[in-house]
Amino acid sequence: MKSVRIIALKEDRKRILEHLQNSSLIQVRHNEISEDGFGRVDTSPQLQQFDRNEQLMTQALKILDKVSPEKKSLLDSFKGKKEVEPEHIGSIAAASPKIVGICKKICDLEKQKADLSAERVRLKTQTVQLEPWRTLDIPMNTPDTASTAVLIGTFPKMFDDVTLAEALAQEEDLVFEYEIFFSSANLTCAVIFVPKVQKEKAENILRTLGFTRPLNPTSRTPSEKIKRLRQKDAELEEKIAKTTENLKNYIEYRQAISDTIDYYSVRSEKYRVISELDQSNHTFILYGYVPECDCDKLKALCENAACCVVEFSEAGDDAPVKLKNNKFAEPAESIVTMYSPPSKEDVDPTPILAFFFYFFFGMMFSDAGYGLVMLIATSIALKVFKPDKSMRNNLKLFRNCGVATVFWGLVFGSIFGDAPAVYYNLFTGNNVTMAELLPWPVLDTQKDALTIMILSIGLGLVHILVGMGCKFYVCMKHKRYAEAFFDTGLWMTMLIGFAVLAAGVAASPVLITVGAGIAIASAAGLVLTQGRAKKGIFGKLIGGVASLYDITSYISDLLSYSRLLALGLTTGVMAQVFNMLSTLMGTNIFGIIFMIVIFIAGHLITIGLNALGSYVHTMRLQYVEMFSKFYEGGGRKFEPFAVRCNNFKMKNSEEI
Repeated sequence: MKSVRIIALKEDRKRILEHLQNSSLIQVRHNEISEDGFGRVDTSPQLQQFDRNEQLMTQALKILDKVSPEKKSLLDSFKGKKEVEPEHIGSIAAASPKIVGICKKICDLEKQKADLSAERVRLKTQTVQLEPWRTLDIPMNTPDTASTAVLIGTFPKMFDDVTLAEALAQEEDLVFEYEIFFSSANLTCAVIFVPKVQKEKAENILRTLGFTRPLNPTSRTPSEKIKRLRQKDAELEEKIAKTTENLKNYIEYRQAISDTIDYYSVRSEKYRVISELDQSNHTFILYGYVPECDCDKLKALCENAACCVVEFSEAGDDAPVKLKNNKFAEPAESIVTMYSPPSKEDVDPTPILAFFFYFFFGMMFSDAGYGLVMLIATSIALKVFKPDKSMRNNLKLFRNCGVATVFWGLVFGSIFGDAPAVYYNLFTGNNVTMAELLPWPVLDTQKDALTIMILSIGLGLVHILVGMGCKFYVCMKHKRYAEAFFDTGLWMTMLIGFAVLAAGVAASPVLITVGAGIAIASAAGLVLTQGRAKKGIFGKLIGGVASLYDITSYISDLLSYSRLLALGLTTGVMAQVFNMLSTLMGTNIFGIIFMIVIFIAGHLITIGLNALGSYVHTMRLQYVEMFSKFYEGGGRKFEPFAVRCNNFKMKNSEEI
């Protein structure tokens, strides 16, 4: 990575920034302090306006999606963005005021719809409150007569004729008449008539019983009021339906709104960069980072765009990181960045990770049929859908994993489990195994489990040693020779010694002697060197001896590779179970149909579960077992000044 400074005339700023944004070559660097004689432009008003427009249009899209959801299939997620000419941005810019106005209308219509819906809720609440009074044949706000007080209201508990009469008779001289219109466990609706001269006394008694008057008494009878409320509710429902239809008229603008959101996103990115520039009355300076391999391309682009000065220098420790790998390793870059981009002192682990990721995934998935399905599916998706870079790399990752899965499936003699043998035996009446059907020797994950376990541990040892070798290389590169030879090299030779010793147990006593000698010499070297930071001979010796305890950590790491056997065994057993189930109905018509259904459904389940398990556990082996030996991470990903859109991309532009 190189640091770059571009100096140009202010009148050329727009053209240069557009070229830089379309090229995706440079990441703009923020400097806290401007150069002498230069200042910064405050673009916050424009950015706020862009953000408001984006929010408005995003809200309008959500409203349209709610009114008429956009139908998308699962396969649509593989499709790439549509390619457009640079002039397309200009046409979007010209139409943007109109689109913003349309979005305002959409949001206004949605607000009207929400207000109408809220009014309907209020009307329904009133209707529910009036339902108990439906049989009342006088208005709820009936006034007192010259001699009689009319008390209309509710009690918060159940009363019947007897209990209400007893409650009102607390005052012996109170004269009253009443009628109960509704009664339930928590509500009683009643009308009570008392002489007007006794109204105050009656109200005191009713107050003690929790009697309350209606909040919104009407001048109509409850039945008439309910009828009017329902008529009004029907009118509101019709208005809501009409508003919804009006909203549907704007569905044709959905794509234009999406494109305009991208347009404002591009403009926001540009104006954020403008706010980072050092500017005088006539010139401006842009600071940034550019990958070393793109320096000539950036210089040529700037000089073709305008008269300017492009200066390169060494980037500092805080420079971002851009991974650059061949076609084999590039799909695995997402696995590395998911963990953490490499720091400046790290070695790029992508090529090593890619090989072991494909290799271990295939060993865990371990079925040639499943690998072939994965290989064909990903190849078709890449060819037909032409996905964007991120999705394309993910598909290539699984395509490469599919190739490795086919290899290990053939090694383990697994093709959709033992499907060839099962169906051969079913239709011929013979009794053969996959090992007998296949013309090459195979390792059976069930019968040869111990052999595969030893193979898994051996591959794990190679994996760990490669990681330690990377650590050795990094230390040598930065001239930390003691750390390279004593802290890494001696552990590597010790593990190699144990491996030779283990091989000697099965092969030759000579190897036992050689392995033991290497291991003992390495252990002695560790004892003598690992305590070198301690004070005093005794402290150094204790530190060296204590370091040997780390062997338990390496043993634990090696045992983790037993999951290579475990996952491979799981895949094979599940496949065999579904193959067995599919043959239960025999070879009649119904049995054949049953066989096909169970075979397809069962193997799809097995593919889904075990592909996920293989992916997760393969990542764990990379992150925990290998990365812990050498990889620090903590780098900052290269994020170029670019046209970032969700719906389209510029033709011939470099994808990011």
